[in-house]
Parts: sequence; structure tokens; C-alpha cells
Amino acid sequence: MIKWRGIVFRLHPLFVLVMLASVATGRFLELATLFVIVLWHEFGHMAAALRFGWTVREVKLLPFGGVMEVEEAGTLPVREEVWVAIAGPLQNAVLALAGWLLGLAGWVDIGWSDDFVRANVLIGLFNLLPVLPLDGGRILQAWISLHVPYHRTLLWTARISLVFSGLIVAAAVYPVLNGGLLQLNLLAVGIFLCYSNWYYMRNVPFVFLRFLVHRSERSEHRMNEGTLSRPIVITDDRPLFNIIRLFMKEQYHLVYVMKRGKIAKVVPEKTIIDGFLGRLTAGNANFRFFM
Repeated sequence: MIKWRGIVFRLHPLFVLVMLASVATGRFLELATLFVIVLWHEFGHMAAALRFGWTVREVKLLPFGGVMEVEEAGTLPVREEVWVAIAGPLQNAVLALAGWLLGLAGWVDIGWSDDFVRANVLIGLFNLLPVLPLDGGRILQAWISLHVPYHRTLLWTARISLVFSGLIVAAAVYPVLNGGLLQLNLLAVGIFLCYSNWYYMRNVPFVFLRFLVHRSERSEHRMNEGTLSRPIVITDDRPLFNIIRLFMKEQYHLVYVMKRGKIAKVVPEKTIIDGFLGRLTAGNANFRFFM
């Protein structure tokens, strides 16, 4: 573990396994190259996040990239989320171009240059797959959140990520069916992603709760600056959890409560959130309603 400017850097256990395998097979140069590529990829994310004023808490390095944890998760603008997600693969594109030019100029061994370019292209493209926590999964989640309520966004992206994680495992096993070799590295990554997204799906209620807590704080700031609202129309007999599951990530809501076909009252979203969180604290709400 390394701490720099309040940001904790860790090696994920999956990366440690790859390191041990590299040491056992004597592939030190490949390991060092992979570490530099992954670290540079994650620095791209971190630089973009800090540029937007995000509070970065921790960075975990994986063999194919990394996972960056930020304080404001769930309340950040979609535009910023997309730029931060793209920043990683863009760094791989920069490294690939640099490696190719160095090999072309004869400043490095052409074999190493080809391998370096290939590794960056593979890592960059792999990270664009629509799987959480990969960059493509985060871009997909940001895009979906523009069109459907955030609670549904979390569920959809978790399910899509599980499907594609399963396809990665299938791709690793498929060569065996044709008399080829099992792709152990790809299999390990696929299993990790399957478990990661299964765990993420189970924790959607807590992720959504964190979104509500931060949203309650953010809504006051948005009202002070002035913001357009998107109405939610609902009957007076609907429970609070049905209302908050309709909240859009990029929208501010006013809830119109209808009774016998007429507007009984108009309630700002912060009142709804505070009421729900108060009931949750008092034990009158249940996480099972989020699933």
C-alpha cells in the first residue's frame, strides 16, 4: 500500500497472483511493462477526476486497469463521469503511439515495441467492454442514467455486466472445446468480473442509499443556484420507496401528489428523501424494496 496526497494505492490480489506467476516463469520484463501500462492508465483516470474536483480516496490496480473510489460516487455529472472513464483508454492510445514511434525510430527493440503496442491496444479495448468496473461499463451506466431512473440504471448495468462477464469466461473456455488450450489469464479475469458484478448486484440497495444521501446534500446546492425540475406524478397511496425509485440522476424533481384526480400537494425531492431516510433510520423501511 502506498499513500500519496491522501490517495491510497493498492495492488488488487488478482494483480498479486499475476506477479507471482510472472516471477515463477521468469517473465520480469513483461511484468514491469504491464505494471507501467496499468499505472499510467489509472493515472489518466485520476488526473481527469482531480481536474474536475473529485475527491479520490483509493486506487486499486488490476492486471487490466484499476478501480478508483471517489467520495462523490453516484452524484457526479454524467459528462464528467464519461470524460474520466475515457481518460484511461486514451492514455493507452498515447502509450501505444509512443511505443510505435520509438520502435520505428530504432530507439528500442522492434520486438519489444510491437509487444508494448499490442499490450496497450488489448488493455485499452478490453477496458471499453460494457462491464463494471471497466471503463466501458461506467460509460454504459452513465448513458443509461440519462434515460431511465437511477435505481433501474444500477440494476440494468449490473445485469448487463454479469452477462458479458459470463461471455468472457466462455471465451476463455471455448478453445478447449476445439482441442486448444484453456486461456487461464482470461478465465481468471472473467471469474473475477462475474464475482465482482454478482456482489455489486447484491449491494445495489446500499449503492442506491449512498446515492440518496449524497443527493439530499446536493439538492440544496442546486436549488440555491437555480435549476429546472422534472415532475413526478404519483397517487397519494404510493409508499415512499416507489417514489424515490423514479428519481433520475441528472434531474431535479418536484413530486405532484394526486388525490381523486386533483393535485393534493407538491413536494420537493429533498423532503421525500429526508422522509425516507428518517423512516429507514427508525427501522420503518426495508432494503428489499430496492431489489
